[in-house]
Amino acid sequence: MNLEVTSVSRRPEKLSQAASAIQVITQDDIRRSGATSLPEALRLASNLEVAQVDSRQWAISARGFNSTTANKLLVLIDGRTVYTPLYSGVFWDVQDVPLWDIDRIEIISGPGATLWGANAVNGVINIITKPVPDTRGLYAAGGGGTELQGFGGARYGGAMSSNVHYRVYGKAFTRDRTALPDGRGARDDWHTAQGGFRLDWDASEVNQLALQGDLYGGKIAQPSASDIAVSGGNMVGGWSHVFSATSEARLQLYYDRTHRDIPGTFAEGLDTYDVDFQHRSVLARRHDVVWGLGYRLINDRVGNSAVLAFLPSHVRRRWYTGFVQDEIALMPNRLHLTLGAKVEHNDYTGYEVQPSGRVSWTPARGGALWAAVSRAVRTPSRIDRELFAPGQPPYFLEGGPNFRSEELLAYELGYRVQAQDRLRVSLATFYNRYDNLRSVEMVNPPAASPIILANGLKGKSYGAELTADYRLTDAWRLRGGYTEIRVRTAAKPGSTDTTRASSDPDRQLSLRSSDADARYVSEIKNQQIPAYGELDLRVAWQPVATLELSLVGQSLLHRRHAEFGAPASRHEIERGVYGRVEWHF
Repeated sequence: MNLEVTSVSRRPEKLSQAASAIQVITQDDIRRSGATSLPEALRLASNLEVAQVDSRQWAISARGFNSTTANKLLVLIDGRTVYTPLYSGVFWDVQDVPLWDIDRIEIISGPGATLWGANAVNGVINIITKPVPDTRGLYAAGGGGTELQGFGGARYGGAMSSNVHYRVYGKAFTRDRTALPDGRGARDDWHTAQGGFRLDWDASEVNQLALQGDLYGGKIAQPSASDIAVSGGNMVGGWSHVFSATSEARLQLYYDRTHRDIPGTFAEGLDTYDVDFQHRSVLARRHDVVWGLGYRLINDRVGNSAVLAFLPSHVRRRWYTGFVQDEIALMPNRLHLTLGAKVEHNDYTGYEVQPSGRVSWTPARGGALWAAVSRAVRTPSRIDRELFAPGQPPYFLEGGPNFRSEELLAYELGYRVQAQDRLRVSLATFYNRYDNLRSVEMVNPPAASPIILANGLKGKSYGAELTADYRLTDAWRLRGGYTEIRVRTAAKPGSTDTTRASSDPDRQLSLRSSDADARYVSEIKNQQIPAYGELDLRVAWQPVATLELSLVGQSLLHRRHAEFGAPASRHEIERGVYGRVEWHF
């Protein structure tokens, strides 16, 4: 409960005081889980839907609307938005963050648009890596097994002077293919390599600067064409300044370059330039104000094919943003009211306003009761307006030239309490109303084609997220999570859409104890995915303080099982075992 988080208010605050449904995955959680990729680590958050689709693809979302192109979840890595304008989502196969350098992952389920902007509709994932001084010395790890066939990596951290620290790293892996329903191997094996650096400079007591970057490249097999090629890199620079004990500012700039070539389908080269400024100040003792401005420019080039096309193939898009949030201490240490709004301008729909209001009450006996009302939007992507299939007319599918932003009005109520010294319980409930959801409309009914993307659906979702953490002893900790959710969509008057089924399980249950993780996921009805339970185990031995040997088993309860995908095209995830050696000094 005393863990410090920053994602809810864009300032440090105790987890116990955060007026939001937030969970935190720590470095110790990741290490003990045996996770080898970022999506695997995200399974540790019970307020997320995480499903493996094949060897490289994942469907990850919060509070419904999950798919491989999920577009209502904002993901940040050290402040850099991991985003593709093609579908407003994340290519998870190239987010290969070195897990050993992660300090924590903060996961907000529910809208975070007031602070983080469009597409933070159903949740925010904020991945925060360790400061460089915390990673001094040499760290090396390697191993291999059945599904994760081979992997290795190393990081070295040092100091150029008393106030300048650096680290460099490199890593690579090879993953085996998944299985088809008939037991044959699917052609989706792949391998990537990545390297990077970070430099932290404490220029003075009030000024800190940081510079970091990454480069990666890889090859991914596909069934009927040449391998998919992925590559890219990024550079992030940040400056923070402390004016006083109650006032501070931060400036961040980054450049991100990604390239993806899928032979026979499409190729994309994307350049992203981003500037973000934030200032926080405490006014009249009762007002904790955070405000900021932002600008983003993307330069997106798509190589079209006979299968599909984005027209025009080359676009430049700009986003301008501004936000302000005021946390008002109506009763210090007891009652707080938070009001804020974000204004964003994009090239598709112009100005979008996303306000929110939150109130939190801390009773005299402890705990925290909070409630929130928020509006958020998912702005159009290139798929919504500029996608055409096939790549030449006559088209069967067309993007909608008048596609508008999808809208959410969210109501949340939660309670968080620490009973005695060893038990922590958190409950978050929500009711969401959606409008202008994406639909597939027939242009000339009853003719099946052409069809066009429009905003012909509305919907609602409601549910609850319950988590509990009980420390049996200082070394033995039990954690459980249960999520119940219902998602319903309906056609608006005049819509011809018939694709309204949700690809979400109604409930999820997880239980973790030390190095064992068990999970249950109910059926996904529209995909005919049966309910399943799985178990991951890790056994580790430290013969000396600087050396650790571990053996990890993943998905141990079934030889293979499906987690996501239509029956005709789904892959099945196989049981995996791998060994690992870690050395550090």
